[in-house]
Amino acid sequence: MLPSPEELKSAIERGVPGSRVTMDGARLVLAPADVVKVCRYLRDHADYALDYLSNLTVADYPPDPAGGGAGRLQVVYHLYSMAQKHGPVELRVDLPRANPVVASVTSLWRGAEFQEREAFDLFGVRFEGHPDLRRILLWEGFEGYPLRKDYVVEDQDAD
Repeated sequence: MLPSPEELKSAIERGVPGSRVTMDGARLVLAPADVVKVCRYLRDHADYALDYLSNLTVADYPPDPAGGGAGRLQVVYHLYSMAQKHGPVELRVDLPRANPVVASVTSLWRGAEFQEREAFDLFGVRFEGHPDLRRILLWEGFEGYPLRKDYVVEDQDAD
């Protein structure tokens, strides 16, 4: 059985010295530089054995129209243990909209490969160290990232 999110946060901070983990409800929010180290710890530690990445996606938080900041993109990871039959653990990583870059977790979970490509294709998040980061749903040369909330749809009927 998994510990509470607060206990898991404390365990990560002990097990991955120097990592920065905060809480957002029951979610653990990581610094971009800590993603691979924390994920490896959660996968390899016998108490957690989070050996399955079920989902990797992105949430878009655009700038507040009232002038409240630059907005952000948030990469979301859902981890489970198939061996111990527990989960999920939800991890989040905040990235700037202007240059969203985080390390790839494909070296830890091969199933992340297509999910990271989809996040790159539709939101523009770059995954450093990804073995084949290219568009997966849209064609090469497509302009923009259509799942971002600031994406402007091209007028197909214009002459």
